[in-house]
Amino acid sequence: MLKGSRAVATRYDKRDYVYLGTIDAAAVAIWLRDLIHPP
Repeated sequence: MLKGSRAVATRYDKRDYVYLGTIDAAAVAIWLRDLIHPP
């Protein structure tokens, strides 16, 4: 979940593309974690 990612929750960027990039990076990290350790 993205709620668990503190880096995403506490970002205040002036540029929306920087914030969206942070969300993308967090989503990829979650996806990779789930690939390695399936629920």
